[in-house]
Amino acid sequence: MSGPGDVSGPGDAAVPAGRVEELLRRSAPRAVAALARRSGRFETAEDAVQEALLAAAEHWPREGVPDRPEAWLIRVASRRMTDLLRGEAAARRREERAAARVPPDERVAPAADAAADAAAGGDGTLTLLLLCCHPALTPPSQVALTLRAAGGLTTAEVARAFLVPEATMAQRIARAKQRIRAAGGRFAMPPAGERDARVRAVLRVLYLVFNEGYTASSGPELHRAELTGEAIRLARELHGLLPRDGEAAGLLALMLLTDARRPARTAADGSLVPLAEQDRGLWDRASIAEGTALVTRALARARLGPYQAQAAIAAVHAEAARAQDTDWPQIVALYELLERLDPGPVVRLNHAVAVAMARGPRAGLELLGPLAGDGRMARHHRLHAVRAHLLEMAGDGAGALAEFRAAARLTTSVPERRYLRGRAARLTG
Repeated sequence: MSGPGDVSGPGDAAVPAGRVEELLRRSAPRAVAALARRSGRFETAEDAVQEALLAAAEHWPREGVPDRPEAWLIRVASRRMTDLLRGEAAARRREERAAARVPPDERVAPAADAAADAAAGGDGTLTLLLLCCHPALTPPSQVALTLRAAGGLTTAEVARAFLVPEATMAQRIARAKQRIRAAGGRFAMPPAGERDARVRAVLRVLYLVFNEGYTASSGPELHRAELTGEAIRLARELHGLLPRDGEAAGLLALMLLTDARRPARTAADGSLVPLAEQDRGLWDRASIAEGTALVTRALARARLGPYQAQAAIAAVHAEAARAQDTDWPQIVALYELLERLDPGPVVRLNHAVAVAMARGPRAGLELLGPLAGDGRMARHHRLHAVRAHLLEMAGDGAGALAEFRAAARLTTSVPERRYLRGRAARLTG
């Protein structure tokens, strides 16, 4: 193939764009890791790889994918990095000396630190994920940097996914890298005493990405496939790097079991279909089987954590052929366990729903009472939506109508607002 930095021959001509995108997202974190480890400059390495990704996205679909895509990216990014560092003579000399020492065939996984490399799964991806979730960053910055540096998305793609201007997202990513540098962050595995907390931060970021994709918090679409797909891909990679981590397995299982329902979540006109009304024949049985196997193995051999508990709840839902066959008492017990592991208002809200389904709506409404005084939930549409549903179950149509209307006013999701208004309209009809 012709093009910048060709290192591997002609490749395949006229490659489908989807395959190119998959290759780039898989190769990007390894390329960033290779350059960052070699140079010690994460910020510049990430910028250089972004430019190499743009070059690949332009050339590969037209001219073919090189035989060694990661080596191609590293070569092109290395040249761009040298340009970026040209004004810094000492830094340039370090880069050129390092590049000269490493044979081209070994550049996909430089062996600068064998012990760290082994700990990071051999290609630096784990180290990169941990750095993107540095404790100096806010959760939104961790999410943005993870998607760009470890996910291989462009700034424009990340911005579109979160419905913000590209310039705003570019500033957020730039500030995140500056904060890491100011905090002394470097491309290396964190000390052993900090590692577990950093892994938990990565899990949390991937969980946030998935949730935003599965039920978009704002905008015209209920679902953003680019976010759920990327979250699942990164969670799968993390599980491969940490196969003994029960929570990494639990998170991947939770994502698979939840995403399996996606084909049934919307009607032909794009409107929301609630869980109880979904055609379960449309659920993805392969994802359910994989997710169930993952959580079953994790529960048998690892200390229980909140992602495993949530995955177990999702597995119970998946086992029921019909909504009325759901084992609600088991789900109640699992939510009680989850409340002990990870107490919070959202868990209590979901627990109340399960109690209502198992013991009647009044029992669930009783549990909702204290949540009204929780500032985190009082202005959240879901509290009103759940209360509306339970009041309707209890026969209080007027109360349910008021709550459906309140929920519709609060939500920023167009499909959810349309659904809630529809439920209110049914009560007035």
